[in-house]
Amino acid sequence: MATDYDTPRRTDESELGEDSIEELKARRAEAQAGTVDVDETDLAESLELPGADLSGEELTVRVLPRQADEFTCSRCFLVHHRSQLAMDKGGQLVCRECAA
Repeated sequence: MATDYDTPRRTDESELGEDSIEELKARRAEAQAGTVDVDETDLAESLELPGADLSGEELTVRVLPRQADEFTCSRCFLVHHRSQLAMDKGGQLVCRECAA
């Protein structure tokens, strides 16, 4: 027997998967029962806003002196590796970024 795939298919009520509104509400209540309520003030305390007062904070960074294979760019004043040297005009060392 040939099957016509263009005809609408008949399904039983059990196959539709449609639930009553009461069943959907019960599922929602069960799903929400497992969630933890988070207080907004707890979230706000851990959030740092840009421009916040950080005057009480200390920053400790170990600063190394310029190494033998490094140079200071005469335009941006950053320390770069010798491989980043683009030009040397009369002792004025310029990095590739500033030369571009």
